[in-house]
Amino acid sequence: MVLGFLLVAGLPPATALAQPDPLTNLDHLDFLGDRVVPPEQEGHTTYQLESDPSIGVLWTYAEPGPDGEYRRLGGGAYDPVTDTYGQGAFNADDISRAAVVYVRHWMQFGDDHSRTQAYELLRGLTYLQTVSGENQGNVVLWMQPDGTLNPSADPPELPDPSDSGASYWLARTIWALGEGYRAFRDADPAFAAFLQQRLELAIDAVDRQVLTPNYGEMQTVDGLQWPSWLIVDGADASSEAIYGLSAYQDAGGSSAGLFALQRLGQGVALMQLGSVGGWPYRAIMPWAQSRSVWHAWGDQMSGALATAGAIVGDASWVGVAVREVGSFTPHLLIQSGPENGWLPAPADRTQIAYGADATLQNLVRTGVASGRSGFLDLAGIAAAWYFGNNPAGEPMYDPETGRTYDGIDPGGAINRNSGAESTIHGLLSMLLLDEHPDIAARALIAGRETQVTWQLVEAEAGDLSGAAEVVTPPSAWTGESLWSGGAYVSLASGGSVNVAVDLLAGDRYRVFGVSERQQIPLRAVELAYELDGVAAGRQPQGGAGPQGITPTPGYLGVGQSRTMTMVDAGPGVVSAAFAGSGGEARLDAVLLQPEIEWLVLGGDGEHQGVLRSFSDRLRHQRIEMGDGGRPEARVYSDLGVLVRTVRGQSGVVLAPVIPGGFTLVTSG
Repeated sequence: MVLGFLLVAGLPPATALAQPDPLTNLDHLDFLGDRVVPPEQEGHTTYQLESDPSIGVLWTYAEPGPDGEYRRLGGGAYDPVTDTYGQGAFNADDISRAAVVYVRHWMQFGDDHSRTQAYELLRGLTYLQTVSGENQGNVVLWMQPDGTLNPSADPPELPDPSDSGASYWLARTIWALGEGYRAFRDADPAFAAFLQQRLELAIDAVDRQVLTPNYGEMQTVDGLQWPSWLIVDGADASSEAIYGLSAYQDAGGSSAGLFALQRLGQGVALMQLGSVGGWPYRAIMPWAQSRSVWHAWGDQMSGALATAGAIVGDASWVGVAVREVGSFTPHLLIQSGPENGWLPAPADRTQIAYGADATLQNLVRTGVASGRSGFLDLAGIAAAWYFGNNPAGEPMYDPETGRTYDGIDPGGAINRNSGAESTIHGLLSMLLLDEHPDIAARALIAGRETQVTWQLVEAEAGDLSGAAEVVTPPSAWTGESLWSGGAYVSLASGGSVNVAVDLLAGDRYRVFGVSERQQIPLRAVELAYELDGVAAGRQPQGGAGPQGITPTPGYLGVGQSRTMTMVDAGPGVVSAAFAGSGGEARLDAVLLQPEIEWLVLGGDGEHQGVLRSFSDRLRHQRIEMGDGGRPEARVYSDLGVLVRTVRGQSGVVLAPVIPGGFTLVTSG
């Protein structure tokens, strides 16, 4: 069933042309573009290379000089004698995604320049694909400024050589070729036929290296049974291939393309973990070699499943996406935004456009596929990241130049470089906002006014007593997770730790302890928690299943206390004490989660906000919008179903939040 470009991209019929001032500005992406005439290299060619020997490429990085003007850079150490980089000047990851930007811009705006840029970048991308030999269909990642391929980069990357196996860049090549084929199928049938031939080569590479040898086989991951047939064991990488395969199928596709789409989709759909109230709150996990790692970058899974589900008619995939964005995403947005690493504590709080775009795409695509408008409303808060709803409190995208800055560090400082990846994902978001002017208008209400959410406290920062000591392992990375802060507290019989906290709101709180789950009986060792001297529940430290493919037995997990404890706002103490007849507990950190969390944004006399419940009962939260109007609260279930609407007055609304659900508040 051919649904058309915009619906497959997760969008309703186009409205962007009616918007007077589009947000999408391709100037900086154009600046990053270049042309190169590559030398003859065995196994590499592209469309009409003999008659048109130059191909489109894209510089990897850009940084401002003292005068504020940006200069283009490659990756790795630069050698001025040879004019080469340790990695290269151009790479397949960015060329492929930039091609997607130009394809979508051409389709959305009818822009001839974007059509030309898409054509040239797709020629450059297919030159990087190996077309003969045992690595046929795979892709070389890096190219030097003169067009020479660099299959083995410095620092090394896996696979090495980069075309010797399945890879992220193979998945992204499928993404670009799928969307490119659909766009050029009628506009330039000869070029589309070439793209289809190269896409089939890439699909065959995934099939012979990943799907045929592994499909249907499950692998043990610390007690979980997870699919072994994802590209590089990544639901993230596989989701980007799914985008391309969905576009291909929408344009007619092939049996091989449908086979790959169905199997990759099945694998990604199996990666959902947690519950409405239990970590990671029904997120789709990105890496099938760890049950402890989630990251915002590359988190395209629910959007890809929703898109593919609409194409192949699999409602279960849309259902998986709905469960994630209805439960996990509201918490993600309230607690700070698209952070780079929950490992499982939020240890890497860097934020980049790759994660912000993924979050936005997931909400809009799932909202369209499911028909649940609450996800589209929530998308306005996600998109506000680009305009100030972020830890820096400043815009990350500049519509005047088309630059998206490279990231925000945990302290809120902005990296004002503007390389290819950030530029690309910023533009993918802007294209989506130009399609949805209502979401774009909400995205500009971006100033953080009120934020109440969980608080992370490191165990090693506390006062120890009894059989307790701080342990600093040689490496914070365990091979499958990360000790946040680089250390943990070891507790044995009689040991305890008290950590000072400063709570933002008086409420009932749930304790989420981040600790090592061991291969011992579930309750052989427990940690008993108190908040300000009041019992706050116990968490088992055992119950880890068989180790399987992971590098260490047991795993770092986020345990949930069974009880909630009422405490006042302000300074307090959280305590953890060993409970058991022997052995050891290893406590990494504690997350103190209020029963109701919320975020309120304001700008130009308008406000919007979102609340999320960790309660088992209906709650009402007083929300001040500050503009004197009559705010509206729209109450949704954890599946995004609208339950009721409540109006407030004089800038205040008593917002209901149902168990596990979220509520959106707006005024102005």
